[in-house]
Amino acid sequence: MSISALSDLSDAVVAPVALNEGLLDLLLIDGAMATLKRAADGRHVWASPSWQDWVGGEAPLPQPVANAIQAADVRALASGQPMSVDDHVFERAGGRRVELRAVRRVLHGLAGEPLLLTLWRDVTALRRESLQLQQALGQIERLQQAIEAMRRQHEQGLDRPGELFRREHFEEHLRREAALSQREHREFALVLLAIDRIEAMRQSHGEAAVQRIVEMMGHLMRTNTRAMDVLSQLGEGRFAILLSGVGLATAHARMEHLRRACATQVVVQDGRSLGFEISIGIASFPHTAATLAELSQAAVRALTDARLRGGNRIALASIRLPEASGV
Repeated sequence: MSISALSDLSDAVVAPVALNEGLLDLLLIDGAMATLKRAADGRHVWASPSWQDWVGGEAPLPQPVANAIQAADVRALASGQPMSVDDHVFERAGGRRVELRAVRRVLHGLAGEPLLLTLWRDVTALRRESLQLQQALGQIERLQQAIEAMRRQHEQGLDRPGELFRREHFEEHLRREAALSQREHREFALVLLAIDRIEAMRQSHGEAAVQRIVEMMGHLMRTNTRAMDVLSQLGEGRFAILLSGVGLATAHARMEHLRRACATQVVVQDGRSLGFEISIGIASFPHTAATLAELSQAAVRALTDARLRGGNRIALASIRLPEASGV
């Protein structure tokens, strides 16, 4: 491949380029390069100084690379599309591997002659950084899996179950806690939690990613609560926590730690980095409700309020005011 044909520049052919020098200046910032070829014979009629410097100081391109560029030019012209993108690998002096991304655009000269404008950009460093990022994400994913396996092995020897309670078991614990609260005159808090925008997450990243986030949510709930607290999964992306002997203020402080942990947690699934946020509603017994039914309704209203306000926040149920006595 050679650019010797640059000496054959034709004013009629190059005129469209000259008319758009300002646009080309914008396109060629940050080290980009450009070439212009005749579609009929593939000969160069113009090249940016950066491309001439890049090619001129090296030996002729290896024939396989030249053939690959020519084949990409032919595909771009035959596709019927105004623009195409390809990557080309070059072996530079000293065996250094360089990867250029080529954006090809079909143009027409003043006489209607079809031309092929190609913008070249060195993406070697970008690809290397992307590879390093993928490797780091893979290490994080394997580390998360190892930690999860160790956690499950550890919990097998504890009284606290490794899995979250089902709804019916959680409700039984709730009834027991309410009876204990009435006998001993102490508070407890009911916390409802929901993963924000879970359906959009499923559409964007797939079911496996949603399941991975749900598993991480369970892990963060365990690590941000006490062994005596009761954890439950009520449905997909919806959870509940029973905080024994805890009032609204303490429950809010503890759940704020959980909310922040979720918002800053990096979840890796199939080499992709995912994040998620949660909404939380908190009600306490007996200060925000006098019965379990009222407690559940108060917690639901609080969670709904948190979600309607944009998510990634905590909402507290209103404290019941004592009824005024007649005089």
